[in-house]
Amino acid sequence: MTNHITTKWLGNMAFESNNPSGNNLIIDIAPEDGGEGQGYRPKALMLASLAGCSGLDVASLIKKMKLEVADFRIETIANLTDEHPKYYDQVTIEYHFTGPNLDEKKLQRAVDLSIEKYCGVMEMFRKFAALDIKTYFNK
Repeated sequence: MTNHITTKWLGNMAFESNNPSGNNLIIDIAPEDGGEGQGYRPKALMLASLAGCSGLDVASLIKKMKLEVADFRIETIANLTDEHPKYYDQVTIEYHFTGPNLDEKKLQRAVDLSIEKYCGVMEMFRKFAALDIKTYFNK
C-alpha cells in the first residue's frame, strides 16, 4: 500500500497539502520566521500525527471493550535538538482518562496495545526519539 500526498506552494512560506481522504491542510511558519502563521507547522504536525494515530487505536479499543470514559486526551511534549537539522530527540506522551467508572487495567491494556503493536507512527518515532509513556486516570 502506498500513500500519495500532493503539497503545493501557495506563495511566501505557505503550502497546501492534501491527504488520501481528500482533506487539505495549510502548512506555514511563524511570522518571526518569515511566514504568516496561517497553518500548521511541520514538526507540530508530526506530534499531532503521533497522538492521533495512538488515539484512534485507543478509542477503537475503548469501543470494543465497552469501557466508560467521559474524557480522553493525549498530551505530547517534545524536546527539539539545538543543532540543525533540528528534530525531536525525546518525546513524552501522556494519556489522560477521566470518568467515574474507569477500568484502569483495561484502559492501560488499550494504551499498551497501541504503543507496542498498532500505532505505526509510534514505531516511526522510535527510530529517532526516546519515548516516555505516561498514563493518568482521573475520577
